[in-house]
Order: sequence, then structure tokens, then C-alpha cells
Amino acid sequence: MLKKIAVEHLRVGMFVHELCGSWIDHPFWRSSFKLEDPKILQQIRESDVKEVLIDISKGLDVAGEPEQAAVVDDPSPPAEVRAAAAPLQKISLEEEMGRAAKICETARGAVTSMFQEVRMGKALDAHFALPIVEEISSSVLRNPGALIGLARLKNKDDYTYMHSVAVCALMVALGRQLKLNDAQIREAGMAGLLHDIGKMAIPLAILNKPGKLTDTEFHAIESHPAQGHKLLLAGSGVSEATLDVCLHHHEKMAGNGYPERLKGDEISLFAKMGAVCDVYDAITSNRPYKNGWDPSESIRKMAEWSGPHFDPTVFQAFVKSIGIYPVGTLVRLESGRLAVVMEQAEKSLLAPRVKVFYSTKSMAYVTPQILELSGPGLQDKIVGREDAAKWGLKNVNDMWLGAAARP
Repeated sequence: MLKKIAVEHLRVGMFVHELCGSWIDHPFWRSSFKLEDPKILQQIRESDVKEVLIDISKGLDVAGEPEQAAVVDDPSPPAEVRAAAAPLQKISLEEEMGRAAKICETARGAVTSMFQEVRMGKALDAHFALPIVEEISSSVLRNPGALIGLARLKNKDDYTYMHSVAVCALMVALGRQLKLNDAQIREAGMAGLLHDIGKMAIPLAILNKPGKLTDTEFHAIESHPAQGHKLLLAGSGVSEATLDVCLHHHEKMAGNGYPERLKGDEISLFAKMGAVCDVYDAITSNRPYKNGWDPSESIRKMAEWSGPHFDPTVFQAFVKSIGIYPVGTLVRLESGRLAVVMEQAEKSLLAPRVKVFYSTKSMAYVTPQILELSGPGLQDKIVGREDAAKWGLKNVNDMWLGAAARP
């Protein structure tokens, strides 16, 4: 039997069936568990969660008077189902940025906890990861640039965990561009979130090594798709698409990838998607051994690899999903002004929405101004991307992040 109780009546020994409210309102990646640690109880009480559903068939009943609890015979659908049913409207980058920042931070903690449990030998139940995927998906569908842009700014220390968050978001955006249905988009997001779970079987000293890997260490890294596939098979609630992407996201169209050297149509659509999203986030992120490339430069490099490495159709859809000049790219306009890309335009990949903030002619900051480069009558246009260091600029990210996303 399920009962809904206020958090002040929650006690050690109860079985929590669901923490009522949005997943981002609490610090736990699991929403269903036996409450055995007083510290966890305290964390729940200090969170924004006001009510919980307890299952008295699996744990203690509520103490005290009956009015402290309400019996729930027909509980509401799980949080992931409610999220999937909620209509989503596209909103501006500025409107989504604050919520995306909270989702990003909460997802980082949740994925870290989930992956560390796997590293300690606990079997994964993918159902518990659904709320993470749903929150990330909802943010991306409201505005893809916000969360995708934020996830790219990960630090070197939490790369493995935030890489999973970023690839989840990129897979959702790509799935939408490929016109996959809602169920397939969620499948793609889950596959992105869990594609690198095999790295939990790799020693941290190898994963975080700042110098060149030995041959033995390199072979250990290359084992992570097979290791991940094995870990996922030992878990529960894992779809065939997630298993496939985990095992095959390093396969290449020419057949020189790993672990099975698949080529061309032997590689599934989801695995082809995973290959593109994984590489993009890897090369644009700061790693223990190198700094990330500029997003626009990364797109240019990947275009050169398309064909032997990526499926051309999937790669073209990927570019359409994030832009030739992704959010956060520093560009120079024909007028001589520098601007940061704020949002993609539906009309043209070459004419995004930008924020102008610097003049190369006067070598000085100017009053920030938003320009819709695809708008009618606007003469200015992008002539190329720029390196912030070349102009001595240190605050480019602040120009598009906004106050809501800063610590």
C-alpha cells in the first residue's frame, strides 16, 4: 500500500516509493529506495521536496495519528511519464538558461552518484535514470542551446560524468532534427547518458592521466565499450538501443573503428548518432591532457572526417541541430565588430542570433546589442570565427551565459 506523507513524518526504515515533485528539486538520482541512513533523511528534509510516497509493504508505516498520511490507491504516473506528457514550448536562450543551469548541476551530481555505484559493483537499474533523461530532454526541446552550451563548459575533473550529460542532450537534439518520434528521442537520450558507463571499469589513474598513454593503457581505454555493454547486461531496464550505442559508438563508417570494426550500414542509426555526439563533446571539452577546441572549429574539422568516420546524413542533421556556429562561438562581423552566438536561426545556419559587444576598429568594448542576422534589412553578416585570446578577451562566456547561469 502506498501512502503520501509530509517529509517531517518521514523516518529511517521507511521505503520511499517516490519523492513528490520535480526531480531537480531533490539531490538524489534514485527516486525509489529503502531509507536507511539518517544523513539521507536529513538531506530530503533540507531539499525542496514537501511530500513523499511511501510503500508500507516494503518498509515502516507512518507513526502517530492516521491523519498524518493519505492512502493512495491510484498513484499519479511516474515523474518521467508526467514530464513526457507535458506540452513544451520553445523559448529563448535567456528564458531557459537559469533552469538549464539547475538541471545541468543536478544531473552532474546524479550521474556522478549513479556511475560511482556502478564502479563499486552495484547493478544499474536504468529506470532510475529516466527522470534525468526527461529533464535534460525537456530543456533541450525548449531551447537546445542553453543546456548543450552549458554542458560543454565542464571542468577537467568531472569530464566523464558531464560528458554523459552533454551527449544525452546532443542525442536528443539530433533525434529531433532527424524527426524521430518522442519514444525514440527518449531512447536516444538514455543511450547518450549511458554510452560511456564502461569507463567505470577503467582505473581512474588511466582515465585521468594527463600525459601520453602507454599501449597497455590505450588498450584499456579501448575496452570501455565492451566493458560497458557487459555492465548494462548485468543491470535492468536497459533497452537494445542503449546496449547498441554503448558497444558501437566508436565504430566508423570505413570499418576501422572498434570494437567490432563494423562499417557502413552494419552500424545502426542510433550508434551513428552516438558516434557524432560523442566526438563533438569530446573535442570541444577541456580534458586532463588538452584544452577543448572552439565549437565552430570542431564542426569544420568533423566535416572533413565525415564519410570515412561519420555517416554524412547523420552528420548533416547534427550540424543543423547545433549550427555551423554553435551557441557560445565568438564571431567577427563584416562591420568589424565581435559578437557571441546566442541562438540559431531557422532560416539560415549562417545567420544566427548574436550579441555584439566589441569593436575591432576602436579596440574597445561597445554597448552589448542583440542582432538577428537573418532579420529583414540587416546588412551585417558573419565573416569568420575568432579566437578570444587574440583580442585579449576573457569574458566571452559571460556574454551568453547570463547572470542566472553563473555560480
